[in-house]
Amino acid sequence: MKKERRSLSRREFLKKTGVIGLGSIMTPFARISGYGVDPAIAAEMSVPTRPFGRTGVNISILSLGGMFDTIGNQLLLRQAVKWGVTYWDTANSYSGGRSEEGFGRYFQKYPEDRKKIFLVTKSGAWGQSGMTRDLNLSLERMKTDYIDLFFIHGISRIGDVSGMKQWAEKAKSDGKIKLFGFSTHTNMEECLSDAAKLGWIDGIMMTYNYRLMRSDRMRRAVDACSKAGIGLTAMKTQGGGAVRSDTEIEMNMAGRFLSKGFTDGQAKLKSVWENEMISSICSQMPTLSLLMGNVQAAVMAGRLSKKDRELLDLYAGKTAADYCCGCTHICEPTLSDAIPVGDMMRCLMYSRSYRDPARGKEEFRRIPPWNVSLITEADYTLAEQRCPQRMPIGKLMREAFLELA
Repeated sequence: MKKERRSLSRREFLKKTGVIGLGSIMTPFARISGYGVDPAIAAEMSVPTRPFGRTGVNISILSLGGMFDTIGNQLLLRQAVKWGVTYWDTANSYSGGRSEEGFGRYFQKYPEDRKKIFLVTKSGAWGQSGMTRDLNLSLERMKTDYIDLFFIHGISRIGDVSGMKQWAEKAKSDGKIKLFGFSTHTNMEECLSDAAKLGWIDGIMMTYNYRLMRSDRMRRAVDACSKAGIGLTAMKTQGGGAVRSDTEIEMNMAGRFLSKGFTDGQAKLKSVWENEMISSICSQMPTLSLLMGNVQAAVMAGRLSKKDRELLDLYAGKTAADYCCGCTHICEPTLSDAIPVGDMMRCLMYSRSYRDPARGKEEFRRIPPWNVSLITEADYTLAEQRCPQRMPIGKLMREAFLELA
Protein backbone atom coordinates (compact mmCIF):
# COMPACT_ATOMS: atom_id res chain seq x y z
CA MET A 1 0.00 0.00 0.00
CA LYS A 2 1.14 3.58 -0.58
CA LYS A 3 2.61 5.80 2.10
CA GLU A 4 0.34 7.89 4.29
CA ARG A 5 -0.30 11.35 2.88
CA ARG A 6 -0.86 14.52 4.86
CA SER A 7 -4.27 16.15 4.88
CA LEU A 8 -4.89 19.45 3.12
CA SER A 9 -6.19 22.50 4.93
CA ARG A 10 -9.49 23.82 3.61
CA ARG A 11 -7.70 26.83 2.11
CA GLU A 12 -5.14 24.58 0.36
CA PHE A 13 -7.89 22.29 -0.90
CA LEU A 14 -9.94 25.10 -2.40
CA LYS A 15 -6.87 26.79 -3.88
CA LYS A 16 -5.49 23.68 -5.52
CA THR A 17 -8.82 22.48 -6.87
CA GLY A 18 -10.06 25.86 -7.97
CA VAL A 19 -13.27 25.48 -5.97
CA ILE A 20 -14.58 28.88 -4.88
CA GLY A 21 -17.13 28.34 -2.17
CA LEU A 22 -19.19 25.29 -1.28
CA GLY A 23 -21.89 26.06 -3.83
CA SER A 24 -19.52 25.38 -6.70
CA ILE A 25 -18.05 22.17 -5.37
CA MET A 26 -19.79 20.02 -7.95
CA THR A 27 -18.70 22.18 -10.90
CA PRO A 28 -14.93 21.80 -11.44
CA PHE A 29 -14.75 18.01 -11.61
CA ALA A 30 -12.31 18.04 -14.54
CA ARG A 31 -10.00 20.35 -12.64
CA ILE A 32 -9.55 17.97 -9.72
CA SER A 33 -9.92 14.62 -11.41
CA GLY A 34 -6.32 14.33 -12.46
CA TYR A 35 -7.06 15.01 -16.13
CA GLY A 36 -5.09 17.95 -17.53
CA VAL A 37 -3.76 19.23 -14.21
CA ASP A 38 -0.33 19.27 -12.63
CA PRO A 39 0.44 15.64 -11.60
CA ALA A 40 1.88 16.88 -8.31
CA ILE A 41 -1.44 18.51 -7.42
CA ALA A 42 -3.40 15.41 -8.46
CA ALA A 43 -1.12 13.23 -6.33
CA GLU A 44 -1.60 15.50 -3.31
CA MET A 45 -5.35 14.99 -3.61
CA SER A 46 -5.02 11.41 -2.42
CA VAL A 47 -7.00 10.14 0.56
CA PRO A 48 -4.83 9.50 3.65
CA THR A 49 -4.18 5.99 4.96
CA ARG A 50 -4.17 4.37 8.39
CA PRO A 51 -2.92 1.06 9.77
CA PHE A 52 -5.55 -1.68 9.69
CA GLY A 53 -5.21 -2.87 13.26
CA ARG A 54 -1.98 -4.79 13.73
CA THR A 55 -2.23 -6.63 10.41
CA GLY A 56 0.73 -4.74 8.98
CA VAL A 57 -1.42 -3.29 6.19
CA ASN A 58 -2.22 0.39 5.61
CA ILE A 59 -5.59 1.18 4.04
CA SER A 60 -7.31 4.32 2.75
CA ILE A 61 -9.49 5.94 5.40
CA LEU A 62 -12.33 6.06 2.85
CA SER A 63 -13.64 2.79 1.43
CA LEU A 64 -15.71 2.44 -1.73
CA GLY A 65 -18.88 0.51 -0.88
CA GLY A 66 -19.76 -1.59 -3.91
CA MET A 67 -23.51 -2.08 -3.62
CA PHE A 68 -24.22 -0.30 -6.91
CA ASP A 69 -23.83 -0.81 -10.66
CA THR A 70 -20.06 -1.22 -10.76
CA ILE A 71 -20.27 -2.67 -14.28
CA GLY A 72 -21.74 0.57 -15.58
CA ASN A 73 -19.53 2.83 -13.44
CA GLN A 74 -16.02 1.90 -14.57
CA LEU A 75 -15.03 5.59 -14.83
CA LEU A 76 -15.97 6.04 -11.16
CA LEU A 77 -13.78 3.08 -10.16
CA ARG A 78 -10.89 4.57 -12.11
CA GLN A 79 -11.40 7.93 -10.44
CA ALA A 80 -11.51 6.30 -7.01
CA VAL A 81 -8.04 4.88 -7.59
CA LYS A 82 -6.76 8.27 -8.77
CA TRP A 83 -8.02 9.88 -5.59
CA GLY A 84 -6.54 7.16 -3.37
CA VAL A 85 -9.80 5.40 -2.46
CA THR A 86 -8.08 2.03 -2.65
CA TYR A 87 -10.16 0.05 -0.14
CA TRP A 88 -12.98 -1.55 -2.17
CA ASP A 89 -15.82 -3.39 -0.48
CA THR A 90 -18.39 -5.73 -1.98
CA ALA A 91 -20.18 -9.00 -1.22
CA ASN A 92 -21.06 -12.22 -3.01
CA SER A 93 -24.74 -11.26 -2.86
CA TYR A 94 -24.60 -7.62 -3.94
CA SER A 95 -26.73 -7.04 -7.04
CA GLY A 96 -26.84 -10.78 -7.62
CA GLY A 97 -23.10 -10.91 -8.16
CA ARG A 98 -22.91 -8.00 -10.59
CA SER A 99 -21.02 -5.87 -8.08
CA GLU A 100 -18.15 -8.36 -8.00
CA GLU A 101 -18.35 -8.77 -11.77
CA GLY A 102 -17.91 -5.02 -12.16
CA PHE A 103 -14.77 -5.10 -10.07
CA GLY A 104 -13.56 -8.03 -12.16
CA ARG A 105 -14.14 -6.11 -15.38
CA TYR A 106 -12.08 -3.24 -13.97
CA PHE A 107 -9.18 -5.49 -12.96
CA GLN A 108 -9.19 -7.07 -16.41
CA LYS A 109 -8.80 -3.64 -17.99
CA TYR A 110 -6.37 -2.25 -15.40
CA PRO A 111 -4.52 -5.28 -13.99
CA GLU A 112 -1.78 -3.07 -12.57
CA ASP A 113 -4.32 -1.52 -10.19
CA ARG A 114 -5.13 -4.82 -8.47
CA LYS A 115 -2.01 -4.51 -6.30
CA LYS A 116 -3.13 -1.04 -5.19
CA ILE A 117 -6.53 -2.22 -4.02
CA PHE A 118 -7.36 -3.60 -0.58
CA LEU A 119 -10.18 -5.85 -1.81
CA VAL A 120 -12.92 -6.98 0.58
CA THR A 121 -15.85 -9.27 -0.07
CA LYS A 122 -18.29 -11.18 2.08
CA SER A 123 -20.28 -14.40 2.26
CA GLY A 124 -23.61 -14.91 3.97
CA ALA A 125 -23.36 -18.69 3.76
CA TRP A 126 -22.33 -19.05 7.43
CA GLY A 127 -20.97 -22.57 6.88
CA GLN A 128 -17.68 -23.98 5.68
CA SER A 129 -18.89 -25.55 2.45
CA GLY A 130 -20.98 -22.51 1.55
CA MET A 131 -18.13 -20.15 2.39
CA THR A 132 -15.79 -22.14 0.16
CA ARG A 133 -18.29 -22.01 -2.68
CA ASP A 134 -18.80 -18.26 -2.30
CA LEU A 135 -15.08 -17.55 -2.03
CA ASN A 136 -14.26 -19.45 -5.20
CA LEU A 137 -17.10 -17.73 -7.05
CA SER A 138 -15.93 -14.32 -5.82
CA LEU A 139 -12.39 -15.00 -7.04
CA GLU A 140 -13.74 -15.99 -10.44
CA ARG A 141 -16.05 -12.98 -10.74
CA MET A 142 -13.40 -10.46 -9.71
CA LYS A 143 -10.65 -11.99 -11.88
CA THR A 144 -8.22 -12.19 -8.99
CA ASP A 145 -6.17 -14.88 -7.26
CA TYR A 146 -6.76 -13.61 -3.73
CA ILE A 147 -9.03 -11.54 -1.50
CA ASP A 148 -7.33 -9.15 0.92
CA LEU A 149 -10.07 -9.46 3.56
CA PHE A 150 -12.91 -11.99 3.56
CA PHE A 151 -15.91 -11.48 5.84
CA ILE A 152 -18.72 -13.58 7.21
CA HIS A 153 -21.56 -11.23 6.38
CA GLY A 154 -23.98 -9.75 8.91
CA ILE A 155 -23.52 -11.70 12.14
CA SER A 156 -25.56 -10.83 15.23
CA ARG A 157 -23.61 -12.86 17.81
CA ILE A 158 -20.10 -14.26 17.99
CA GLY A 159 -21.45 -17.81 17.84
CA ASP A 160 -22.13 -17.16 14.15
CA VAL A 161 -18.38 -17.50 13.46
CA SER A 162 -18.08 -20.69 15.47
CA GLY A 163 -15.94 -23.31 13.73
CA MET A 164 -14.60 -20.89 11.12
CA LYS A 165 -11.06 -20.48 12.50
CA GLN A 166 -9.81 -23.65 10.79
CA TRP A 167 -11.53 -22.68 7.55
CA ALA A 168 -9.91 -19.23 7.61
CA GLU A 169 -6.48 -20.70 8.30
CA LYS A 170 -6.79 -23.07 5.35
CA ALA A 171 -8.00 -20.32 3.01
CA LYS A 172 -4.99 -18.26 4.06
CA SER A 173 -2.55 -21.14 3.59
CA ASP A 174 -4.04 -21.76 0.13
CA GLY A 175 -3.32 -18.11 -0.72
CA LYS A 176 -6.98 -17.35 -1.42
CA ILE A 177 -7.40 -14.79 1.38
CA LYS A 178 -4.98 -12.72 3.42
CA LEU A 179 -7.21 -11.65 6.31
CA PHE A 180 -10.49 -12.85 7.83
CA GLY A 181 -13.27 -11.33 9.89
CA PHE A 182 -16.95 -10.43 9.90
CA SER A 183 -19.44 -7.62 9.34
CA THR A 184 -22.23 -6.82 11.78
CA HIS A 185 -25.29 -4.55 11.77
CA THR A 186 -26.87 -5.97 14.90
CA ASN A 187 -25.71 -6.13 18.53
CA MET A 188 -22.42 -4.65 17.34
CA GLU A 189 -21.04 -3.92 20.80
CA GLU A 190 -21.42 -7.53 21.92
CA CYS A 191 -19.95 -8.88 18.67
CA LEU A 192 -16.92 -6.58 18.94
CA SER A 193 -16.28 -7.28 22.61
CA ASP A 194 -16.48 -11.05 22.10
CA ALA A 195 -14.30 -10.94 18.98
CA ALA A 196 -11.56 -9.18 20.90
CA LYS A 197 -11.29 -12.26 23.13
CA LEU A 198 -10.93 -14.79 20.30
CA GLY A 199 -7.43 -13.88 19.15
CA TRP A 200 -7.88 -14.82 15.47
CA ILE A 201 -10.18 -12.17 13.98
CA ASP A 202 -8.25 -9.77 11.73
CA GLY A 203 -10.93 -7.25 10.80
CA ILE A 204 -14.49 -6.18 11.54
CA MET A 205 -16.94 -3.94 9.72
CA MET A 206 -19.65 -2.58 11.96
CA THR A 207 -22.35 0.07 12.13
CA TYR A 208 -20.73 3.06 13.80
CA ASN A 209 -21.63 6.75 13.74
CA TYR A 210 -22.03 9.97 15.75
CA ARG A 211 -25.04 8.41 17.50
CA LEU A 212 -23.51 5.10 18.53
CA MET A 213 -20.15 6.54 19.60
CA ARG A 214 -21.96 8.27 22.49
CA SER A 215 -22.52 4.86 24.12
CA ASP A 216 -20.06 3.78 26.81
CA ARG A 217 -20.66 0.19 25.74
CA MET A 218 -19.63 0.95 22.17
CA ARG A 219 -16.56 2.88 23.32
CA ARG A 220 -15.43 -0.06 25.43
CA ALA A 221 -16.02 -2.49 22.55
CA VAL A 222 -14.02 -0.42 20.06
CA ASP A 223 -11.21 0.00 22.57
CA ALA A 224 -11.11 -3.77 23.22
CA CYS A 225 -10.79 -4.51 19.49
CA SER A 226 -8.09 -1.89 19.09
CA LYS A 227 -6.08 -3.42 21.92
CA ALA A 228 -6.54 -6.85 20.33
CA GLY A 229 -5.09 -5.52 17.07
CA ILE A 230 -8.31 -5.92 15.07
CA GLY A 231 -8.76 -3.56 12.12
CA LEU A 232 -12.08 -1.69 12.27
CA THR A 233 -14.16 -0.34 9.39
CA ALA A 234 -17.18 1.85 10.13
CA MET A 235 -20.34 1.73 8.01
CA LYS A 236 -23.74 3.46 8.24
CA THR A 237 -21.82 6.54 9.37
CA GLN A 238 -24.62 8.96 8.47
CA GLY A 239 -26.70 7.62 11.36
CA GLY A 240 -30.03 7.67 9.56
CA GLY A 241 -29.46 10.06 6.69
CA ALA A 242 -29.33 13.80 6.21
CA VAL A 243 -30.03 16.27 8.99
CA ARG A 244 -33.68 17.31 8.96
CA SER A 245 -34.85 20.91 9.14
CA ASP A 246 -37.82 20.48 11.47
CA THR A 247 -36.42 22.44 14.42
CA GLU A 248 -34.19 25.41 15.11
CA ILE A 249 -31.39 23.24 16.52
CA GLU A 250 -31.25 21.24 13.30
CA MET A 251 -31.16 24.34 11.14
CA ASN A 252 -28.49 25.92 13.33
CA MET A 253 -26.33 22.83 13.16
CA ALA A 254 -26.56 22.44 9.39
CA GLY A 255 -25.91 26.16 8.95
CA ARG A 256 -22.91 26.06 11.27
CA PHE A 257 -21.27 23.28 9.27
CA LEU A 258 -21.97 25.01 5.96
CA SER A 259 -20.40 28.22 7.24
CA LYS A 260 -17.24 26.23 8.05
CA GLY A 261 -17.06 24.86 4.53
CA PHE A 262 -18.56 21.39 4.78
CA THR A 263 -21.97 19.73 4.82
CA ASP A 264 -23.56 17.95 7.75
CA GLY A 265 -22.80 14.67 5.96
CA GLN A 266 -19.11 15.53 5.75
CA ALA A 267 -19.18 16.56 9.41
CA LYS A 268 -20.53 13.12 10.32
CA LEU A 269 -17.68 11.47 8.41
CA LYS A 270 -15.13 13.66 10.17
CA SER A 271 -16.60 12.80 13.57
CA VAL A 272 -15.88 9.12 12.89
CA TRP A 273 -12.38 9.71 11.49
CA GLU A 274 -11.47 11.62 14.64
CA ASN A 275 -11.43 8.26 16.42
CA GLU A 276 -8.08 6.92 15.19
CA MET A 277 -9.04 3.41 16.28
CA ILE A 278 -11.38 3.39 13.26
CA SER A 279 -9.22 2.52 10.27
CA SER A 280 -11.68 3.35 7.49
CA ILE A 281 -15.21 4.43 6.63
CA CYS A 282 -17.09 2.35 4.07
CA SER A 283 -19.48 4.50 2.07
CA GLN A 284 -21.65 3.60 -0.88
CA MET A 285 -20.64 6.17 -3.53
CA PRO A 286 -22.43 5.40 -6.80
CA THR A 287 -21.90 8.87 -8.29
CA LEU A 288 -18.83 10.96 -9.01
CA SER A 289 -20.27 13.91 -7.09
CA LEU A 290 -20.75 11.83 -3.94
CA LEU A 291 -17.29 10.31 -4.32
CA MET A 292 -15.83 13.81 -4.71
CA GLY A 293 -17.65 15.14 -1.65
CA ASN A 294 -16.44 12.29 0.55
CA VAL A 295 -12.89 12.58 -0.76
CA GLN A 296 -12.98 16.27 0.04
CA ALA A 297 -13.98 15.48 3.63
CA ALA A 298 -11.14 12.95 3.87
CA VAL A 299 -8.34 15.18 2.56
CA MET A 300 -9.31 18.39 4.35
CA ALA A 301 -7.38 18.90 7.58
CA GLY A 302 -8.97 20.15 10.78
CA ARG A 303 -11.01 18.56 13.52
CA LEU A 304 -14.54 19.29 14.58
CA SER A 305 -14.69 21.83 17.38
CA LYS A 306 -16.08 21.11 20.81
CA LYS A 307 -19.19 23.07 19.82
CA ASP A 308 -19.56 20.99 16.64
CA ARG A 309 -19.48 17.77 18.63
CA GLU A 310 -21.92 19.14 21.18
CA LEU A 311 -24.38 19.98 18.42
CA LEU A 312 -24.11 16.48 16.95
CA ASP A 313 -24.68 15.00 20.42
CA LEU A 314 -27.67 17.26 21.00
CA TYR A 315 -29.15 16.35 17.62
CA ALA A 316 -28.57 12.65 18.28
CA GLY A 317 -30.42 12.91 21.55
CA LYS A 318 -33.37 14.84 20.14
CA THR A 319 -33.84 12.43 17.23
CA ALA A 320 -33.05 9.18 19.07
CA ALA A 321 -36.51 7.73 18.45
CA ASP A 322 -35.92 8.01 14.69
CA TYR A 323 -32.91 5.69 14.65
CA CYS A 324 -32.58 1.97 15.38
CA CYS A 325 -29.27 1.24 17.10
CA GLY A 326 -29.43 -2.47 16.25
CA CYS A 327 -29.69 -3.63 19.88
CA THR A 328 -32.06 -6.47 19.00
CA HIS A 329 -31.01 -8.50 22.04
CA ILE A 330 -33.28 -6.10 23.94
CA CYS A 331 -36.43 -5.92 21.81
CA GLU A 332 -36.64 -9.17 19.86
CA PRO A 333 -36.77 -11.54 22.90
CA THR A 334 -40.00 -9.82 23.97
CA LEU A 335 -41.74 -11.11 20.83
CA SER A 336 -42.86 -14.74 21.00
CA ASP A 337 -42.53 -15.28 17.25
CA ALA A 338 -38.94 -13.98 17.04
CA ILE A 339 -39.95 -11.29 14.56
CA PRO A 340 -36.81 -9.77 12.91
CA VAL A 341 -37.18 -6.21 14.17
CA GLY A 342 -33.57 -5.26 13.46
CA ASP A 343 -33.64 -6.50 9.88
CA MET A 344 -36.91 -4.72 9.18
CA MET A 345 -35.64 -1.46 10.67
CA ARG A 346 -32.51 -1.66 8.52
CA CYS A 347 -34.60 -2.11 5.38
CA LEU A 348 -36.74 0.86 6.36
CA MET A 349 -33.59 2.92 6.96
CA TYR A 350 -32.40 2.32 3.39
CA SER A 351 -35.82 3.11 1.97
CA ARG A 352 -36.53 6.27 3.94
CA SER A 353 -33.44 7.77 5.57
CA TYR A 354 -31.13 7.02 2.67
CA ARG A 355 -33.88 7.55 0.07
CA ASP A 356 -33.10 4.29 -1.64
CA PRO A 357 -36.35 2.28 -1.70
CA ALA A 358 -34.93 -0.17 -4.25
CA ARG A 359 -32.19 -1.18 -1.87
CA GLY A 360 -34.66 -1.33 1.01
CA LYS A 361 -36.79 -3.76 -0.95
CA GLU A 362 -33.73 -5.76 -2.02
CA GLU A 363 -32.67 -6.19 1.62
CA PHE A 364 -36.26 -7.03 2.57
CA ARG A 365 -36.33 -9.89 0.07
CA ARG A 366 -33.41 -11.50 1.89
CA ILE A 367 -35.42 -11.82 5.09
CA PRO A 368 -37.14 -15.22 5.37
CA PRO A 369 -40.85 -14.98 4.46
CA TRP A 370 -43.17 -13.99 7.29
CA ASN A 371 -46.89 -14.32 7.63
CA VAL A 372 -48.36 -10.83 7.34
CA SER A 373 -50.40 -11.29 10.50
CA LEU A 374 -47.27 -11.96 12.56
CA ILE A 375 -45.83 -8.58 11.56
CA THR A 376 -48.93 -6.42 11.50
CA GLU A 377 -50.83 -7.86 14.47
CA ALA A 378 -48.01 -8.58 16.95
CA ASP A 379 -48.04 -6.78 20.29
CA TYR A 380 -44.92 -4.58 20.44
CA THR A 381 -45.77 -2.91 23.75
CA LEU A 382 -43.03 -4.56 25.81
CA ALA A 383 -40.48 -4.12 23.02
CA GLU A 384 -41.23 -0.40 22.88
CA GLN A 385 -40.99 -0.09 26.66
CA ARG A 386 -37.54 -1.67 26.67
CA CYS A 387 -36.20 0.15 23.61
CA PRO A 388 -33.44 2.55 24.78
CA GLN A 389 -34.32 4.85 21.87
CA ARG A 390 -38.06 4.83 22.66
CA MET A 391 -38.87 3.98 19.05
CA PRO A 392 -42.52 3.40 18.02
CA ILE A 393 -41.59 -0.12 16.95
CA GLY A 394 -45.09 -1.43 16.27
CA LYS A 395 -46.02 1.48 14.01
CA LEU A 396 -42.71 1.27 12.11
CA MET A 397 -42.93 -2.49 11.67
CA ARG A 398 -46.38 -2.28 10.14
CA GLU A 399 -45.30 0.58 7.88
CA ALA A 400 -42.16 -1.29 6.84
CA PHE A 401 -44.08 -4.39 5.85
CA LEU A 402 -46.62 -2.45 3.81
CA GLU A 403 -43.91 -0.28 2.19
CA LEU A 404 -41.40 -2.99 1.35
CA ALA A 405 -43.36 -6.20 0.79
